[in-house]
Amino acid sequence: MSVCIVIIMLVADQLNYDRHNTKRESIYRINTERNDTNDLVNVFATSPLPLAEKITQEYSGVKNATRIHRGFGNAWVNIDNDVNIPVGGFFVDHNFMDMFEYELEHGNAATALNAPNSVVLTKKAAEKLFDIENPVGEIIKMGEQGEYKVTGVLKDFSTKSHIKFEALASISTLKTLQADSTLTPAMDSWRNSTAGWVYIELTEGANPEQVKKNLAQINQEIYSGTDMEDRNYRFHLQNISDITPGPLLGNPIGPGLPNIFIYFLVGLALIIMLSACFNYTNLTIARSLTRAKEIGIRKVSGANKYQIFSQFISEAVIISLLALVLSLILLVVLKPAFHQLNFATLLQWDLNTSPLVYVVCVVFSIFVGLIAGIFPALLLSSFEPIKVLTSLSGIKLFSKIGMRKALLVIQFTMSLIFIISTSLVYKQLNYMVNANYGFNKDNMINVQLGETNHETFKAELSKYTTIENTAMVSHIPAAGTTYGESIKVNPQDEELSLSYFAVDEGYIDNLQLNLIAGRNFIASSTDEQKHHVIVNNKTVEKLEFGSPQEAIGKVFLLNDSIQTEIIGVVADYNHQTMMQQIGPMALRYLPEEYNHVQVRYGEGKREAALADIKSSWEKVNPGKKIDHRNFDEALSEFYDLIFGDLVSIVGMFSFIAIMVACMGLLGIATFTTETRLKEVSIRKVLGATEKNIILLLSRSFMVLLAVAIVIALPVSYFLNSLWLDAIAYRIDMSFSTIALSTLIILVLGALTIGSQTMKAATLNPAETLKME
Repeated sequence: MSVCIVIIMLVADQLNYDRHNTKRESIYRINTERNDTNDLVNVFATSPLPLAEKITQEYSGVKNATRIHRGFGNAWVNIDNDVNIPVGGFFVDHNFMDMFEYELEHGNAATALNAPNSVVLTKKAAEKLFDIENPVGEIIKMGEQGEYKVTGVLKDFSTKSHIKFEALASISTLKTLQADSTLTPAMDSWRNSTAGWVYIELTEGANPEQVKKNLAQINQEIYSGTDMEDRNYRFHLQNISDITPGPLLGNPIGPGLPNIFIYFLVGLALIIMLSACFNYTNLTIARSLTRAKEIGIRKVSGANKYQIFSQFISEAVIISLLALVLSLILLVVLKPAFHQLNFATLLQWDLNTSPLVYVVCVVFSIFVGLIAGIFPALLLSSFEPIKVLTSLSGIKLFSKIGMRKALLVIQFTMSLIFIISTSLVYKQLNYMVNANYGFNKDNMINVQLGETNHETFKAELSKYTTIENTAMVSHIPAAGTTYGESIKVNPQDEELSLSYFAVDEGYIDNLQLNLIAGRNFIASSTDEQKHHVIVNNKTVEKLEFGSPQEAIGKVFLLNDSIQTEIIGVVADYNHQTMMQQIGPMALRYLPEEYNHVQVRYGEGKREAALADIKSSWEKVNPGKKIDHRNFDEALSEFYDLIFGDLVSIVGMFSFIAIMVACMGLLGIATFTTETRLKEVSIRKVLGATEKNIILLLSRSFMVLLAVAIVIALPVSYFLNSLWLDAIAYRIDMSFSTIALSTLIILVLGALTIGSQTMKAATLNPAETLKME
């Protein structure tokens, strides 16, 4: 019940997103479907930003549109942030606050975001940055993006929105930032569909279907020309109420909970609850004979079938409600553990404890009581008084259909499925974290570059003997982040998606990649190297350039227009996560995109090297904090986020499932041995040994466990194959995993049964037969 209540509260929390907006029925986000990609996710929350102006000025039905451009300060609030940049947020249009109904505590909402380099802060961010009550007019420095004047402070809001931010900067600032290449130009680009998000507000009475037709017409107009036909886009409307929770999309504006994860959690909770209901049914049926005379006497005294039924169904509901009370107390213990999950931190989950949620919990508890008690109530209310008062031995419960046995088999089948699944998820996590990626990830520290001059920092690091090599890079390989471009050999060719890393001349040596043809980059400040690339062998194959040696000097088009020459070829390595097959990849010499410094240190010299790194940082960046971590830790963080929580969640459910199943087995075993005590005593008098008695009483239960194992193994194989087959580099379901999981079930089952059969086998026959 506690697990189910946690999930009810979690779902209720997610369903609160954007429900406060009084205009939510008419506000939509325009998503982009990209049919030019074969990726797992091809629908993106982002859209080309010129779409906002075109749909409002040239088509009817849209009252207002606002653009949100990524890139102001830190990307996602409190997640993977640059410690030297104070806040995270977005560049937005001046009408953003009106559309999403934000109010200012200080400042003028009508003009706050009109001027370039103006910024509006949340109240929490303002309190973090300033010690004064009203910071309007103050200046904050945002790294390379310059200084911004505070023009407003939002009122404190407790409502939830899928757009999470600490600051909103005027979108008019982008003109300057894109002109000096601080940010990639996107405001007028129909080709760039990843830089920002477009939201529209429909006019009163407007039909969304007509707006969809308008979007289709825009798509036809923009992308049917010869210079744009390679962009196979489709635009879709998504109401803001359907964003969180919602479908899994690329380029989300912030952390959100996909529907599929809710279905997964709800499914697990229902399996556990149904198992508990089966257990209650088992135990009630097991106790039924001990209450048979009570039922007979009540019926003789005038009670009808409905009254008996009501009594037992009420007992089940009361027990369920008592479980609810205890579960709410237990939540005090569970809540901190829940918030420690990686997913809870990333997605900023909370547990909703509103009065409505408690009402839902009570209704759910009553429903569970009815489900658990309906079958025993029907059975017990159908007893005939004459039979139960004359001879209990004549009453047979489910002797033909074996209901109790079926319930036990179901419980242990689910338990074994959970145990096997937990083992496989844990092994897959370890496999991906410790796999050979094709590069050396040991003895390296990753430092976030921020505003630091990479050349100066690299020169300072080179002075220390503890440091063997350094390399600049845009992002960490195989850690879940991918930069991409489109390439083709000839203008008329079909586009090919190409992942790329911005690197310097030290990158290949630092990761110890195998350069199989051509040459490396050279240290240079000229722009010539921006037209040179080093590609992997997969790119050579896709472009049909022959051997790696033959590919050297070949030219292809980057983003339709940039002539790019291949100067080197490296052997394929896992530059993407191990959930994906190795695809085309390029290394590009783009100093303006460096975000990290990868520092390789000598074997056993980590502490000394770290001290030297910090010393270098202080000399280059006096007064600034350094953000560093081990390279392998940064690499494993992605896998721990995806699979680490699954191990915890599925493992917890496995523990609950097996405990509930064992409790059910204990109840049935206790009842069975109690009803056979005289038989056991007579057998012992006639010469049966304790071993004979234990085997006799245990045999039927072990058969049930064997049946559960036979059912669970193929079901586990099928269910786990569904997610394992979606992963490019995966483990196999080995015999050892299945054997160990099966052994756990057998041992726990044997201990549960043995606790009762041993008791019966060692009983003194004289105690049982003294009255015969």
